[in-house]
This record gives sequence, structure tokens and C-alpha cells, in this order.
Amino acid sequence: MESYSSSDTCQRPPANSEVAGTTSRVSPWLSPLAHLLGRHCLLPLFFGQIRITGQKNIPTTGPVILAPTHRARWDALLVPYATADCLKKQDLRFMVTIDECQGLQGWFVRRLGGFPVNSKHPSIRTLRHGVELLQQQKTLVIFPEGNIFRDGQVHQLKPGIARLALSAESGDSGLGVKIIPIGINYSQPYPNWGTDVSIHIGSPIRVTDYMHGSIKQDAKNMTADLAKALQQLSHQETKITNHAFAEITNS
Repeated sequence: MESYSSSDTCQRPPANSEVAGTTSRVSPWLSPLAHLLGRHCLLPLFFGQIRITGQKNIPTTGPVILAPTHRARWDALLVPYATADCLKKQDLRFMVTIDECQGLQGWFVRRLGGFPVNSKHPSIRTLRHGVELLQQQKTLVIFPEGNIFRDGQVHQLKPGIARLALSAESGDSGLGVKIIPIGINYSQPYPNWGTDVSIHIGSPIRVTDYMHGSIKQDAKNMTADLAKALQQLSHQETKITNHAFAEITNS
């Protein structure tokens, strides 16, 4: 997420081109249907046990960036699943790679709050749209590692998530943006039927705590602390017996 580019139609732009303004929207009928089917049918039937800790760390109001580790394509479904009880009636907005906005998948992504980013063709428009969403008190989901990594390790984070958060906070004094680190762990590197999942939600990172004048250095410090938080959350499985898990039922 270090640099951005996008188009409303999610088509790959030519090199060095600037595309029309970025937008995101949520279908008033598709989103509730997808949530219902995912929460009560698809995820409970596909996975074994889904365990969640730290739901109390999710703010119920104000602009929030959810920053999960990225271990499988299932992550995009499990994040709403794990946070729905805390973010009641809030539609999540997802920054996704431009490749995920192609074809039939792209049709669904664009109608479920997704908007594309393209690191190969930088554009300020996607960053601006992310800032606007935060200023509107929306909740964004951004995978700070950028890609899927199945080795269980937290890889180098892209600095874009910190820059976006700092830009939003500096442009609207008192906005109160918070970043929530989330560690997602699967019992198998390539999840299949019956795979167990654990989702650990960390303490909020308050953007105002990092505003010291130099956005480059502030972003660097915030990114480093986010990486540490994700590393700790990703290794919670070694201390699994010390946690009280909240299991979301199929009802």
C-alpha cells in the first residue's frame, strides 16, 4: 500500500496515466445478503473452530482502520465476521489490489465496499479517498503486508497505512483515527474444509500519539509499532491456554 492508483471500473490503467476519481460503495441489498450467508452458512460450515479474542479493543464509534495480517483470501470474509458484533450496522470499506477487481470477483468486490490500489501506477486519488472515508467516520480494512504470506511470519509492512492515517488526522484536527492490529492464524497454510482459525484483535494504536511534525518519521515509527503488535498477535497460539475465547455461534 505504499503507493496508490485506481479506477472506478477497476480496469488496469496504462502506464503513467491518471484515472478518474476513486469511489467506493456498498450495495444495500448485496451486502446484507453476503453478510448473512457468510456468517451463518459459508464460514461456519467450511471452517472447524473459529476463535476470537480482543473484541473489546474495537472502538464502536469514530474512524477506524482494521489492519490484519494476510494469510489467505478468506481473511477478507473473516475480518467482518470477527468484528460485526462491535461494528453494528457499519459497512467496512476495503483497499484491495487492482487484480482483485477483475471479472466476476471484481463485480462483487466493488459492491461490497472494495476499491482498488495499484502500486505500479501511483495516484494520490486513492489516498485521498481513504482520507475522506475516515473523515466520514468510516471503518477501513487495509492489509499492511500488501500480499498473502503463508509462512506464519509478519513480513515488512507497507508505510502507506500510516501515511493515510496521519494525513486524515492532520487534515481534520481531533478526528481521532485509531488503527487496530489483527492477527489471523490458520491451522493449515492453505485452508480447506475443517481448518481451525484464530483471530486475535490487538489494542488500538492512536494516530495522535505519533504526530510530532515529520510525517515521514512519524509514519516510520507508527509502522514499526504496528509491525511489533502484529508479530505479538501472530504468536498468540503459543499461549492459547491463557486466553478466554469468544466463539461466534451459527445462530
